[in-house]
Amino acid sequence: MSFRPLTRRMALGTFIGTAALLSRAIRPHGARATTPLRIGMIGSGHVGETLGRLWTHAGHQIMFSARDMEGPKRLAREMFPLARAGTPPEAARFGDVIVLAVPYGALPQLAHALGGYAADKVILDATNPYSWRDGKIARLAMKQGAGITTRDLFPDSAVVRGLNSEDMTTIAAQAWRKPPRLGIPLAGDSRAALQVAQGLVWDAGLDPVIVGPLALAGEFQPGGAAFEAATTAANLRRMLNLPPDTQSAPGGNG
Repeated sequence: MSFRPLTRRMALGTFIGTAALLSRAIRPHGARATTPLRIGMIGSGHVGETLGRLWTHAGHQIMFSARDMEGPKRLAREMFPLARAGTPPEAARFGDVIVLAVPYGALPQLAHALGGYAADKVILDATNPYSWRDGKIARLAMKQGAGITTRDLFPDSAVVRGLNSEDMTTIAAQAWRKPPRLGIPLAGDSRAALQVAQGLVWDAGLDPVIVGPLALAGEFQPGGAAFEAATTAANLRRMLNLPPDTQSAPGGNG
């Protein structure tokens, strides 16, 4: 499995974030990071709201953003004091981690708009390409894989694909269920960025499954074998011919 190296600045930031996520206090009804992360949520629709509610419940801080500020401001009021509202560039600057929760067709414009604010940060891409909605960039993503396409749009960031494989209605209903929990596939080229994303999946009450580098993210995008599989982590590993998990997961049994 091949992974891209992080810059020195990136490595320091993700080391701190990873340590915070993996050194956690376990609670009966959920895990809370000892030092919460700041998450810049790009998009405040069904995806952004669902993930934001799960992560503020775990103690993380969220800045919601969108082109229309009405949605981010409403969510900031509802999740106060752990949420606030801002523009997409402000959310990118705010976040230790940036979460993409918009239609895939918006990514080229976002890559330009976020500019240097996204550089040397972990980007968790929870989007999905649909050619009927997203046009040319979606057709490219379906051909070469969304992981590669998103990475090329954000070359100075550590991109992880994840939390795109299940509908948010399913995620909201299955979060923190009694183990075995819902498995969520992740792919990325940076081990440190994958660990950060893994911790966020745990903090959402789900079980992460690391599939491999971004080149394998097509396995769980639309049309992939694991897209909308709605199954446990162990079943996902069998489905994708991955070895059994040997890592102890906070709050779950993998």
